Amino acid sequence: MKYSHPLRTCFIWLFWLGVWQGASLLINNNILFVGPVEMAASLWGQLDQTSFWLTILCSFSRISLGFLGAFLCGILLGSLAYISPLIRELIEPVMLLIKAVPVASFVILALIWVGSGNLAVFISFLVVVPMIYINTLSGLGSTDRKLLEMARVFRIPLRKRIHYIYIPALLPYLISGCKTALGMSWKSGIAAEVIGIPRGSVGEQLYYSKLYLDTAGLFTWTFVIVVISALFEQLFLFMLRKIQR
Repeated sequence: MKYSHPLRTCFIWLFWLGVWQGASLLINNNILFVGPVEMAASLWGQLDQTSFWLTILCSFSRISLGFLGAFLCGILLGSLAYISPLIRELIEPVMLLIKAVPVASFVILALIWVGSGNLAVFISFLVVVPMIYINTLSGLGSTDRKLLEMARVFRIPLRKRIHYIYIPALLPYLISGCKTALGMSWKSGIAAEVIGIPRGSVGEQLYYSKLYLDTAGLFTWTFVIVVISALFEQLFLFMLRKIQR
């Protein structure tokens, strides 16, 4: 894959920031739309506030917990489904149901079941589990049959089969699946917070920004979500690629 020159990438970002600021000046209404300058000013005004960082930490811990739980659970369920066709047949309807039911329906049910405090954890978990499950099943299914046959002939222990045969086949599928799952966990988790409004969350701040027509604040918190989500994604994928190498 060819990557753009850093200088060219910088100019592209500057171009779109200019378009964004130009649109803001053209609209000239801070309630309808704000530019990067207004958003940066709003962000700068919050950086020295302890509550700002606690809010980010609170939402980050909930969503990352839901994702990590779904990651482990998806691998476990996918592995069991690969081993046993019966387990696979039992799990498939549940996964299809989770994928088909709208997130909003799960959010409303989860508010009754787990309350607003654990809502983001639960929703992030539900959204991610089917993605990891499918990619785990696909990865294990792509394992080289000749290598498995050789392992059986030479009676290679199961631990070494997992380490040298199954994991190398599985990791590319997990990395590919996580690229989508990580973004979806944040989108669904924040959406759940906006609906449930748990105290001290990013979703609560987005809700109040909408309530008080604070468009600069809305853009600021959206920017924060994008940055934190991107950093978490890069860190997690870096660790998976480290394992792969």
